[in-house]
Amino acid sequence: MSWSKFIVIPIMVAALAFTIQALDQLVAGLMPVADNVGFGWIAFISWAMYFMAGCSLGGGKKVFCNYAAGIVASVVIMLLGAALGGLGFFAFPVAVFVVVIPCICLERIPPFDFVPALFVGAGIFFGFMSYVPGATFASATVTELVYCVIGLGYGWMTVTLRGKYEASLQAPNDEASVEHPSH
Repeated sequence: MSWSKFIVIPIMVAALAFTIQALDQLVAGLMPVADNVGFGWIAFISWAMYFMAGCSLGGGKKVFCNYAAGIVASVVIMLLGAALGGLGFFAFPVAVFVVVIPCICLERIPPFDFVPALFVGAGIFFGFMSYVPGATFASATVTELVYCVIGLGYGWMTVTLRGKYEASLQAPNDEASVEHPSH
């Protein structure tokens, strides 16, 4: 593909990134955490996870399910770590050890068989709970999953638009080769 044809793809992705940022600025005020500055970063991460999961609706479903499982795992770790407070320094490391075992076992159960998304979903949740003032389990869950869906939608749009664009480049070449077999 020539540079002049390829450059359309980065421009298309940049336009999508532009709209996801604008959408974040519109949606942020509707999220359950007061005075937030937006969570577009969550959408950008799930957009990338869509590609890591295979660029398909089935992969997107796996990402969403594993984000949800990561949230559940995070909540269990936080509650168990607090309950094990008597262990002092080891309370949260023990909680992580206990919870990670069933998390890794999920790789044998579709649609939870994309464990990297579970860890990403858990990491987002832990970050949210640690750095977003006023966050609760419920507000963090709603916000993370809403933005996960937004990012997955953008992943789907990226793949769909690029596929249509690349197909449009092939169509004239295919017709030319049929009409002029000597080419």
